Amino acid sequence: MRLKKILLGLSMCVGIVALASCHGTYRPIESSTSISNTSNVNSNTGTTSGIVISPEDLREIGIDENKEYNLEFWAKNDSDVTQQNVYKEAVESFNEYYPNIHITIRNYSDYVSIFNDVTNNVATNTTPNICIAYPDHVATYLDGDLVQPLEQFIYDEDYGLGGSKVKYESINKEDIVEKFYKEGVINNKTYLLPFMRSTEALYINKNYVESLGFTIPDMVSWDWIWEVAQKGRDERTDTSFYPFIYKSTDNMFIQLCKQYGYDFTNDRGENLFFSNDVANMLLNIADKYNKKLFSTFKKVSYPGNHMNVGNCIFAVDSTAGSTWIGSNCPNVDSSSNTSYQYETVVRTIPQVDVNNPIMISQGPSVCVFKKTDDDVVTASWLFAQYLLNKETQLAYCKTEGYSPVLNSIIESDEYKNYLSDETEYSVKRAATKLVSDNRDKTFITSVFNGSTKSREAAGYLIEAMSAAKYQTVEGINNLYDRAKNLYKIN
Repeated sequence: MRLKKILLGLSMCVGIVALASCHGTYRPIESSTSISNTSNVNSNTGTTSGIVISPEDLREIGIDENKEYNLEFWAKNDSDVTQQNVYKEAVESFNEYYPNIHITIRNYSDYVSIFNDVTNNVATNTTPNICIAYPDHVATYLDGDLVQPLEQFIYDEDYGLGGSKVKYESINKEDIVEKFYKEGVINNKTYLLPFMRSTEALYINKNYVESLGFTIPDMVSWDWIWEVAQKGRDERTDTSFYPFIYKSTDNMFIQLCKQYGYDFTNDRGENLFFSNDVANMLLNIADKYNKKLFSTFKKVSYPGNHMNVGNCIFAVDSTAGSTWIGSNCPNVDSSSNTSYQYETVVRTIPQVDVNNPIMISQGPSVCVFKKTDDDVVTASWLFAQYLLNKETQLAYCKTEGYSPVLNSIIESDEYKNYLSDETEYSVKRAATKLVSDNRDKTFITSVFNGSTKSREAAGYLIEAMSAAKYQTVEGINNLYDRAKNLYKIN
């Protein structure tokens, strides 16, 4: 046994003696002690706050090279075989370094299915070891103390980011885009590493816009959208035509609140969006419904299905859906498989203030679940951080409009060459570039147990405004009450 310094990269409230075990590093700590770094920032508020490692979160970090580990990785991949193959190749290359860590991948087509399976498997103690997740979902998992805080692992001198005993080329924490990293901090603890990032984009049928006598600005305002949409509706009254379709109405609601400066939620779990300001915002949306300028995915299906046959001028969808929009797009729904040709322009989502653009940050992150065996948690951590390697990041970002999460990759020649590679689908490249270029203009909402319900309620309010009974002040008050009861929120 030899004495080791605890190198967590964090300020220490008390001195700690760390002892090296036979296969790892155990960091004992008095029950009353916390380790904090006041330079860390709470991702949800943007305010300076100490990150604390509680005694119950501490693990004996290390693995036994002579032991076989069998782990489950639950991955979201949109039923995309290419994305599934990226994960498979990541496991295979990881096993070149750690052949004793066996990883079984369970593929999911959406985040909600993963969330439901995790919550359903708690009773049988069969949650995964590593999991792709959203922060909102992890906040719910934390109610059952299921997810491992990562500070101790991130800063461990042996097995942390850039650790000396990690067999592959481990990244440095400073290489992760800071804003993306902070999104994994919940209640002052880091529970997720970012894997990929996306946002929403405005997809525009350039030919249609120009035929109406308009030129597409570099930054699009909501007023311009509605002006062009109205001109399009004036010329086409058929029911198959939708000037503007929004895929995610919860994102639409949240981003409009942010752009207008209206409160949505806060870190205490309070829902602040049942306000008079938001009521006026909703009445404006009702007006666009009534003029038949606007519809949603839940009402008319995927925006790309309509754009790709010339029945939609504008669509807001995830940058991770870019391969489904545009002429000759790689992924085509059978219902929109026609020879219609148009040029697709990609812009940031419509803005209230074009001089201060802002958009939501989203995309897959990865978390590690708590297990009774510390070795298993360390093995899980080693694979979780491996997903940030250059080859996996570059390969996955090319499957859709995703941005890598490492500064070094975003600035690399390989990434820049991909963005200019004309053999790759142009709309996908434009969407990917939009994410990377605007990473300093993104935001996330407060994360707490129940924040998923807040998002669902937000989308419900947008969808409901197509009903005449809610299109008055009294109607909105009734709608507010209905949403609170339906989603069980304050």
